[in-house]
Amino acid sequence: MKKARMLLRVSSNQQLEADGDLSVQRNLVLEYIHKHEDWELDDKEYFEGSKSGYKTAVSERDTLQEALEDARNGEYDILVAYKDDRIGRRMWEIGAYVMTLKSHNVDIYTVKDDCISPESGDIMGQMMLALRYGNAQKSSADTGMRVKDTAQKLVQQGKFMGGKAPYGYELKLSGELSKHGRALHYLRIIPEQAEVVKHIYDLSLNQELGSAKIARLLNEDDYYKTVAPVDVWKSGTITSILTNPVYAGHVAYKRRERKNGKYHRLDSEDWIKSNFPDESIQIISGELWDRVQDKRKCRSDKYIKTLEHKNIHVIRRNDGMLSLIDVIYCGYCGRKLTNGTKYAYWTIKDTGEKRTSKTPVYRCQSAQIGIPHNKVTQFRADKIEGIIFECLTEYIECLQKNENIFDAVERNQNQEKRKQEAEIAKLQKEIDKALQAIGTMEEHIPEAIAGDYPLSLEELASAIRRQKEKLTEQERKIQEKRDSLKGMAVTTDEWNELKSNIPTWKQVFREADTQTQRVLVNKLIERIDVTNEQIVVRFKISLNDFLPRNSDDSDTIPYILCLK
Repeated sequence: MKKARMLLRVSSNQQLEADGDLSVQRNLVLEYIHKHEDWELDDKEYFEGSKSGYKTAVSERDTLQEALEDARNGEYDILVAYKDDRIGRRMWEIGAYVMTLKSHNVDIYTVKDDCISPESGDIMGQMMLALRYGNAQKSSADTGMRVKDTAQKLVQQGKFMGGKAPYGYELKLSGELSKHGRALHYLRIIPEQAEVVKHIYDLSLNQELGSAKIARLLNEDDYYKTVAPVDVWKSGTITSILTNPVYAGHVAYKRRERKNGKYHRLDSEDWIKSNFPDESIQIISGELWDRVQDKRKCRSDKYIKTLEHKNIHVIRRNDGMLSLIDVIYCGYCGRKLTNGTKYAYWTIKDTGEKRTSKTPVYRCQSAQIGIPHNKVTQFRADKIEGIIFECLTEYIECLQKNENIFDAVERNQNQEKRKQEAEIAKLQKEIDKALQAIGTMEEHIPEAIAGDYPLSLEELASAIRRQKEKLTEQERKIQEKRDSLKGMAVTTDEWNELKSNIPTWKQVFREADTQTQRVLVNKLIERIDVTNEQIVVRFKISLNDFLPRNSDDSDTIPYILCLK
């Protein structure tokens, strides 16, 4: 008997069509598997939700990577999907993936096409496989173009195309369904938030304040802080409000564009906007919106020209990401510090030449985005890094004295890895529950519309939205933990290399490029907290066994460096 596993994928949580609804898709695949007498259904199945098989690379699709790893381990023989596009829609990547599974003796079957895995020596079959996914990729590209063209026309007519409601609005159900079974919404103004939007525009236009200063003012005001969209005002939120034409009554499309897997803001000239304002969603006048855009552009141009184009020779020293950027935090508020620059200006007396220099600094994100921060907000990189590198030298010299230290390193890493993996597994279970709950609730949308369901359509949609917000947060947490796992391990070879470099440790740091310094720091340091008075360094391997204890009560003793 051959072990068969199912691969189920929906590209949208709201799909209700035969090839999109999860329960229907599962039943179709189950029926297909049961038709083969020599197949045995395995308990494990692979599920992937809300991830595009066209836009997302195979390497970034955890479900496909898990299926591949299980194939390497010989856990199953056949992978069954509903259609070939459930595997993906990328011509070269999916073909290569199918053949990689084949090399581990796993064939892919689909309900619609039977076996799609050619033999390793079947060149014609492999060419047909590439053609199959080439057509799928072209179909997705063509569909994307048609969707964009349709969306542009609808937006120009003033149609709201969905998505999260901007600040100042709420989504209300229209009582209609799209052809894909999605509940359609419209925007409605929230009067209390609309007044806040008007205040923000007033601060930008009449007081000429930037986004960070406006956020700081709102956070310092007892009333405005209570009406912040997510606990606290941030500069990015203010910028989004000040640049969104919806507040002047114009819905917009194509304000950003996806390139190489990342979204980039487009210039306003490239936006697709409604031809006429919709008074029902208009919070400010079109003239006010235009004046704010002009003022913001003038301030931006003034800053750039003052800095770069007025006979000032700029001495550039900040060449990129700083070496401690992954592990350094503000000791006052606990937020991670970011890469920043401090400018200094002076004039040479003899020649009258104006100059400015750039000094790299670690900057607190809270202060940068407008959150009140009454302490020091930035720290000079050259000062902090010099102290940390000296600390690292002493740390490794202490570790070097213990011949069995690598065993301790390995034990520490394995323990931390198991902890992180357990947390990821727990979060994944919560995600699976949320997906199941969403699927169940969406199956009842038609009943809610007809009034045959205990919850109203609005209540049901609200419950679905809450579950999706929870799902997004859990996925973010999992990605953070997976990223932290990648740089966790210190191999034996890396440790031996570190030991051999101990005599010239300071020289290694002075001569290494920033990226190399970051790698070395990340291998050894878990976290650095910086204030104006002290630096607290927490190493991945405790110094308890190697440095004098500061307290008899603490099991984990940080290395504290006083700066006074």
